[in-house]
Amino acid sequence: MTMKKVVLKVELYDDRIQTKAMQAVSGISGVESLSLDKKDSKFTLIGDIDPVKVVRKLKKLCHVEIVFVGPAKEEKKEEPKKEEKKPEQKPKDEKEQLIELVKAHEAYYNQMRMTQSYPCYYYRTVEEDPNGCVIC
Repeated sequence: MTMKKVVLKVELYDDRIQTKAMQAVSGISGVESLSLDKKDSKFTLIGDIDPVKVVRKLKKLCHVEIVFVGPAKEEKKEEPKKEEKKPEQKPKDEKEQLIELVKAHEAYYNQMRMTQSYPCYYYRTVEEDPNGCVIC
C-alpha cells in the first residue's frame, strides 16, 4: 500500500468517547500521524492504512463518515502547454476509487434478513399388522 491521507467526519459527543476513538485509531498498524479537529469534528489520518478498517473500528464508538481519501503528499504538477490539450485521467481514477470506497462502505451497513423457517415435525404412527402371528 501507499501512503494515504484519510479525513473522517466523526460525531464525538463526549471526552470519554474521544479518548477511546483516539486509542482505537492509534492502535491500527500503519498510522503515522493522527490529528483531531474538534471544531469541525474531523479526524485526519496519514499513513499506510486501509480506510475501511479505520471506519470499522470507529463505527463501534460513534457515527463516522468518510470525507476524503487521497495521497499523503500532493505532488506539484507542471502546467501543461497550451498547444497540447489532453483529457486528464486522474479525476476519473479518483472518482472510481471513491465509488469503490462508497460501495465498500455501503456493503458494511447492509443487514442480513432472516428467513422465516418453520419447525419440522416428525411423528410416528404405529399400526398393528393384521397378518402377523399371534400366540393364544
